[in-house]
Amino acid sequence: MSKSQQSYVCGDCGAATIKWQGQCPGCGEWNSLQPVRSAAGQTKGRAMGKTPGRVGWAGSVKVERLDTVGDEQVARRTTGMVELDRALGGGLVAGSVTLLGGDPGIGKSTLLLQACVSCSADTTMLYVSGEESLQQIALRARRLGLDPAGITVYAATDIDDIVMLAEQERPAGLIIDSVQTIYSTEMPSAPGSVNQLRDCTARLVRLAKTTGIPVVLVGHVTKEGNIAGPRVLEHMVDTVLYFETEAGSRYRVIRTVKNRFGAANELGIFMMTKTGMREVRNPSAIFLAPGDKPVVGSVVTAIYQGSRPLLVEVQVLTDRSGGGPPRRVAVGLDQNRLALLLAALHRYGGMRAHDEDVFLNVVGGVKINETSADLATLAATASSLNDTPVPRSVVVFGEVGLAGEIRPVPYGEERLREAAKLGFTHAIAPAANVPKKSPDGLTVVGVTALDEALSALADL
Repeated sequence: MSKSQQSYVCGDCGAATIKWQGQCPGCGEWNSLQPVRSAAGQTKGRAMGKTPGRVGWAGSVKVERLDTVGDEQVARRTTGMVELDRALGGGLVAGSVTLLGGDPGIGKSTLLLQACVSCSADTTMLYVSGEESLQQIALRARRLGLDPAGITVYAATDIDDIVMLAEQERPAGLIIDSVQTIYSTEMPSAPGSVNQLRDCTARLVRLAKTTGIPVVLVGHVTKEGNIAGPRVLEHMVDTVLYFETEAGSRYRVIRTVKNRFGAANELGIFMMTKTGMREVRNPSAIFLAPGDKPVVGSVVTAIYQGSRPLLVEVQVLTDRSGGGPPRRVAVGLDQNRLALLLAALHRYGGMRAHDEDVFLNVVGGVKINETSADLATLAATASSLNDTPVPRSVVVFGEVGLAGEIRPVPYGEERLREAAKLGFTHAIAPAANVPKKSPDGLTVVGVTALDEALSALADL
């Protein structure tokens, strides 16, 4: 009977130690080390998902000069859903591994089942479920009105059975729902543990690279919103997608966090209906409040997410502080960025907010990770301080520097075209972003300083 030895593995980063410590030596997290028992003779290669007797993924070792490697285009398979293809960078790449995470009940299984049906017109997809029975999957397909003729379903949790079936069937795509339920009999720990997740994911990555089958893994998320398991999982796969929504909203957003075959920070927008996920082809419309009546403290700005421009509404509410230090609360924008912009507004805009509580919200749950919303943020703040609304037909964007200057932002012309397409008539933008010929129906006012921008808004 083989001896077993105990080690400790971090649940966040996957670092291993032979002794328990209060703090992980790898990532510094406290109380994250978990005990793991493994066979004494177990090799490191097996722990990483390699099978004894095999050399690497390709079966042989070969080196090549980089200048001799061809530049053929990466083959992609469309999922039949434009918004999902956008998040993937154009579709599923042969031999790629994609990790999709999201809250329970958000619609991950529904979306992937619809994608299976959409792209199975001339191919066969293999859907492996470790959480639901085949009857449950069939009931969902009928409820959604889907034709499941091109889908092969399999209910299993043993990684050996799944890999063997995929090698036999050679489907056009493999979906694992979910990776936390899959286990390997070679690992003594329970499904979902750190060692099981690393071993099973490594096996699936090797399967994808050796057979060319694109693999999609569904992952659970923690209460903090991160994909459960060690962070090494996100390094092992090619693409990481997060499925997000706001409480009570029927809209769903797929956000690309990592993509080795396309741009990160892409957004795919869907709407949950009785018949499943429906694509939103004009996402700017859902982030803008209906009606033509201007609202105090509300300004529309143009941001750029991945490869698409989006018009979103920035709302700012200022209120006299009741005592103590004033509050600065920002939802959808970095709170430190808000404090920096308020200082610039005081110094170069002549507006004092040091005794005001400032609350900022980006409508629709959008997270702005660029500086193009700086000018819109200050315009909304000035609107709230002066109790003067900004016309609904105006779009504002631009970066504000610490010297009060308005700096240009990338893709300025694309942002202006998106505003003109949605019926906006005026735009306040950096002077360097003003095109030689403005889009039809849109008057663009170029500004170079903060006080100039505030004066231009007051004249509209």
